[in-house]
Amino acid sequence: QVQLVESGGGLVQAGGSLRLSCAASGSTFRLDAMAWYRQAPGEQRGLIATFRSDGFTDYKESVKGRFTISMDNAKNTLYLQMDSLKPDDTAVYYCNAGHMRGIYYYPGAGSWGRGTQVTVSS
Repeated sequence: QVQLVESGGGLVQAGGSLRLSCAASGSTFRLDAMAWYRQAPGEQRGLIATFRSDGFTDYKESVKGRFTISMDNAKNTLYLQMDSLKPDDTAVYYCNAGHMRGIYYYPGAGSWGRGTQVTVSS
């Protein structure tokens, strides 16, 4: 089992930047892929960025070109650099440890953090 702790959220003005971190502990040697999700009020949690252990990345269209997912294997930490933030990016952001088949990400059911709030003001 992998334990995940997100951090780095906060309040930022539109056009600003934030970097989220997700520290992984536990069975990290089995990590195949990780991902960032977000959930806005009244909406379902949705996948926005994936990172596979071979370096492959993929993004939801609405964040492509603005967000960058990366992994520091030495620190077992997943990052999400968010630039040019928009009010629509306001949500609770979660990381997840799962696996991939081709380009499709399958979340680990028990591998969720508690989330970090990102609020973008206009």
